[in-house]
Amino acid sequence: MTKKLYLPFMLILLVVLSACSSNSANNSTATSGQAASTPSASQEVSSTITYQSETGPVQVPAAPKRIIALTNAPNVISLGGTLVGVDEWTNKNPLFTGKLAGVTVISESEMEKIIEQKPDLIIAGSEMKNIDKLKQIAPTVVFTWGKLDYLEQQHEIGKLLNKEKDAQKWIDDFKQRAAAAGKEIKAKIGENATVSVLETDSKNFYVFGNKWARGTEILYQAMGLNMPDKVKKDALGPGYYTLSQEVIANYAGDYLVLSRSSAGDNSFMKTEAWSNIPAVKNKHVIEIDTEASTYSDPTTLEYLLNIFKEGFLGKK
Repeated sequence: MTKKLYLPFMLILLVVLSACSSNSANNSTATSGQAASTPSASQEVSSTITYQSETGPVQVPAAPKRIIALTNAPNVISLGGTLVGVDEWTNKNPLFTGKLAGVTVISESEMEKIIEQKPDLIIAGSEMKNIDKLKQIAPTVVFTWGKLDYLEQQHEIGKLLNKEKDAQKWIDDFKQRAAAAGKEIKAKIGENATVSVLETDSKNFYVFGNKWARGTEILYQAMGLNMPDKVKKDALGPGYYTLSQEVIANYAGDYLVLSRSSAGDNSFMKTEAWSNIPAVKNKHVIEIDTEASTYSDPTTLEYLLNIFKEGFLGKK
């Protein structure tokens, strides 16, 4: 190779090497930039959350997809939770029939049936005997019936399902609407008018306090309507009080909310004792369906709120 050819060749080689070095640096910078923008495992959103239950912290799915609710199923339904197993009482409730198509009816003792559903979350009652076994199948959260009031219970289910904001939004709205309806009702029936909530089965009558479903939470807590003194004395503490047909008049308020089953024995409504109750004479009786009124979840509360607005005010 002559000197004339050697010098230009070296210059070309230097240019090529320089370009390769530049491209390599650019590629390295691009790769580094891409890695910096990709979250590490510790930065990724966790697939679980820690729920502070009444029995201690429980790691539960952040978005459960296969929930078995052996209790509080109506609260889960109201928040759009995906149920694969439900208790028989919720399944029989006419308000939820259309929302439980394809959902398996399960009791706490049916372990094989529970396992078959492959739950990722189980909700159980503290009175249930197989809680330790349930915990071996899936994360299990326990609630004690009556420990929380009806709004607190909905709020807790919201926290459990990672939908606390949705739960609180409904709570705030419902309280406002129910209180407004209560003011309107009092303006119509009188500030001192009393309301009793009665129920009958095939043998007995019951009168309820202010937290035993059948709309009692709405009437007495949310609306602030008055309870007869006799009812306060006997039913407010235990939640309900058993009556004989002969003493119903002693517990009857100016208005009666009567919970009864359409399939039950309603012959009492034809008796003289019933007909002589002032609220009955004045046609101040609002009837509700027992099967649809035994929970205090949003679906049930909205259903009963409409009934009470229509019954007291003549409008929905």
